[in-house]
Amino acid sequence: MDRHICDGLRVEHLEAPLGLGAERPRFSWRMETNDVGSWQAGYELEVAEAETGSVVWASGQRNESDSVLVAYEGAALRSNTAYTWRVRTWSSASAAPSEWASSRFETGLMRRSDWSAHWVEPEQVPAGVERWTMVDWIAGRRPEGEPAQRLRPTRLLRQSFDLALPVLRARLYATARGIYEAHVNGRAADDQVLAPGFDSYAHRTSVQCYDVTGLLRTGPNALGFALADGWWAGRIGLTGSSAQWGARIAALWQLEIEHVDGSHTTVASDATVRSTRGPHDYADLFVGERLDRRAVIDGWNEPGLDDSRWRPVRVLDEDLENLTPFHGEPVRRVLELAPVRISGDVDSGFLVDFGQVVAGRVRLTMPQLAPGTTVTIEHTEALAADGSWFVNIDGINKEQTDVYVAAGLAGGERYEPSFTFHGFRYARVHGLPAAPSPADIRAVVLSSDLEPAGDFTTSDERLNRLHRNTVWSQRGNFLSIPTDCPQRERAGWSGDIQVFAPAAANNANVAAFLTRWLRNLRADQLPDGAVPIYSPRSPFDADQAATGEGLGAIVAAPGWGDAIAIVPWVLYERYADAGVLAENYDAMLAWIDHQARTAAAGIPARLDRGSMDARTRENHSLLFNTGENFGDWLTPSTLRGRPLHEAIGIAPRLTGEIVGPMFQIRTLDLVSRIAAVLGRDDDAARFSGRARRLRQAFAEEYITEDGRLGCDLQGPHVLALAFDLVPEDRRALAAAHLAHLVRANGDRLDTGFLSVPHLLDVLQDTGYGDLAQRVLWQSEEPSWLYEVDQGATTIWESWDAVAPDGTPRAVSMNHYAFGCVDDWLYRRVAGISPLSAGYREFLVEPDFTSGLSHVQASINSPYGRIEIAWTLAEGTTNEGTADEGTATVELTVPPNTRATLRLDGVEETLPNGFHVRRTNPARIASHAGLRAHPAP
Repeated sequence: MDRHICDGLRVEHLEAPLGLGAERPRFSWRMETNDVGSWQAGYELEVAEAETGSVVWASGQRNESDSVLVAYEGAALRSNTAYTWRVRTWSSASAAPSEWASSRFETGLMRRSDWSAHWVEPEQVPAGVERWTMVDWIAGRRPEGEPAQRLRPTRLLRQSFDLALPVLRARLYATARGIYEAHVNGRAADDQVLAPGFDSYAHRTSVQCYDVTGLLRTGPNALGFALADGWWAGRIGLTGSSAQWGARIAALWQLEIEHVDGSHTTVASDATVRSTRGPHDYADLFVGERLDRRAVIDGWNEPGLDDSRWRPVRVLDEDLENLTPFHGEPVRRVLELAPVRISGDVDSGFLVDFGQVVAGRVRLTMPQLAPGTTVTIEHTEALAADGSWFVNIDGINKEQTDVYVAAGLAGGERYEPSFTFHGFRYARVHGLPAAPSPADIRAVVLSSDLEPAGDFTTSDERLNRLHRNTVWSQRGNFLSIPTDCPQRERAGWSGDIQVFAPAAANNANVAAFLTRWLRNLRADQLPDGAVPIYSPRSPFDADQAATGEGLGAIVAAPGWGDAIAIVPWVLYERYADAGVLAENYDAMLAWIDHQARTAAAGIPARLDRGSMDARTRENHSLLFNTGENFGDWLTPSTLRGRPLHEAIGIAPRLTGEIVGPMFQIRTLDLVSRIAAVLGRDDDAARFSGRARRLRQAFAEEYITEDGRLGCDLQGPHVLALAFDLVPEDRRALAAAHLAHLVRANGDRLDTGFLSVPHLLDVLQDTGYGDLAQRVLWQSEEPSWLYEVDQGATTIWESWDAVAPDGTPRAVSMNHYAFGCVDDWLYRRVAGISPLSAGYREFLVEPDFTSGLSHVQASINSPYGRIEIAWTLAEGTTNEGTADEGTATVELTVPPNTRATLRLDGVEETLPNGFHVRRTNPARIASHAGLRAHPAP
């Protein structure tokens, strides 16, 4: 008998979201069934106001199999309102529906008319405006004076109010220019940190929503806000320049209260707010913070405090049009790590090894100390080869040092920074009379609190470590936005995330997180359609590019700007989210038009227009191949033996011209497919036709008759093959030459940022799978496993970040981009890859030649958990050729999906709800041994 239920209820990819900004949200659920082969045959969905139970939309029974991102079709939802929703489904195996499954969500303040609050500015000395350039960084110029002399203290704000009636429901909506902590009657409003997060503030400022019902009471109440410079006024980016958005911090909030009698109270930031200096002498995201515990005002955020000596705030008469409900998951403390080793002494400082490179901060519990005792905590990601202290992040305003001044409290003191975070594995503590015990010090890991999505383990611990390193780099860099590194730049580089997005989607539910970042990227898109190389992009960034030279003047670049199409396509492919395609479609078209106009406006400087024939002129007028760009950034062979400031320009110079049209064609291909998904058939045909013409032009100008490219590096050959730019009659020649380049490099990669995600796939797909395996298992630098063998716990920015003798370089040890190989491990080694959007149909093709005896992987698809485990029995070689050996494959196919199992070239379609176990000769000559039973 069929038994099925609905679970996994989500609204806009989120579980029971609070403060949602969608007037017409989309609903998702999963069908769980004990009937093998049954599908969802229909559903019924209802949305109601939580307070009254009044149904605002009922779909009625729909004989459809849709269960992912089903759009709300009722009247526009009201702001600041709680809704319940429920769904039930019909199975193809039964006429009876499932039981109702229910969840809830709440809308935020979605319209300008919802706001009565004003921005309030505490009395403050404006932030010092520091302007630094890449040239200053390279030249070793640094700010003069200690941080306490250059930075400024935090500010406290409070607002008192009385409530005459008990509270039924209360929601606090808050944001800041800077970063803030919100308190209600002395208690934190929530457990999130570093709010409101990083946005392109000139265009959009995210507003958090807090459920503070249980924190309010009848009688006197108080709201308290602690405010620091954050991304708004603090030192950020590679150059460490300050006040990139503004030199004065401010806050805004609105508390909406519903009383038990049906009445309503609004408390909004206005002239009644008072402010004073906070206990932090300074607090900066990069430099660190200094907290004087003696300056803490007890009860500053509670009712009854005498704040008559506090200062009035300045009320700003500014429009609030750029306020937007926060979308996605906030930054939280997601993990804590105990130390694995503590060494050192009072004089040298106590050196604490947490065993893992993280983004976060240190929490330290201290004994009673003499008042005024200064405790300093420094942070770094690597030690010198001899185990001594080494600072791997050197730059302007990159101290990564926190300072605590003790108050002499009788019971001891506890300190965790509030307004900063660092990239580190090691901490060095000065100022304690004795070493902290392991129980008294923790690394507090900060990250956007994303739901885990997948797992990957094998019979080889080195490969498992590589996977874990990728997950840790993702965790450390998915912090408010997708950053390149959590210590030196923390910039939302578009090139980094476009290469890593597929791997990211395997390991965490990144749909809402990346949707929010794309909204910032679109907001930062220039009027001429150029998509910037990173987002958020400040006014200072724009000024620096306008006055810069060479790489410093780049605003948009091939492979970076193309993220506007590539990242939405990944979200569609992995989450079946056509909405994100529609939301970004106009921005994609503007980028395509920018590429076309740029192509028509000039030719590469190396060419003489006067000597060109008509065909060559026409070809180059179509190809996006002029201007400064990053090319195949960080190609290893171009960096060796040269100072960094000289070496980083070589790959752009060698590959920039050819990389541009490659990604131009790639984006045209994707936008053609996107247009077809959106039902824009004319656009689909137009872009497909333009891509065909550009392929022809590219082949005529850049590909020789023997399949080679003018730039004889691995990367361009990889991209040409990956993007199907090589004519069919020359494809085998191009692949053979790529294989030659790899072998000539000692079976090692020599690919940069843009090409490394495609290297192993291209080798495997062109008949060089054995070479792909040798590259994967390579132990010499540059290689993924060289890093592992050198003790890496995250993915490095540079393949040679640590020398064979253990000597580290002053580079980032936490860049996720080269962790893109993790997607290949899921797809090609474990063997799970989507065939249609959201894994509604997926391919399972494990690779028994990968050098492993066992692989287990899982992915949480929108329809349910896909799981595979395969094992080669003892006696089977890892080439899978031993006649007596067997391969056992176990596969779970979620309901409402279909899997294609491909073993040794033989395919079979498996219906949903199957848990399949196959035991066959390792070469899989037959299909004997199939057993199926319902998914657990």
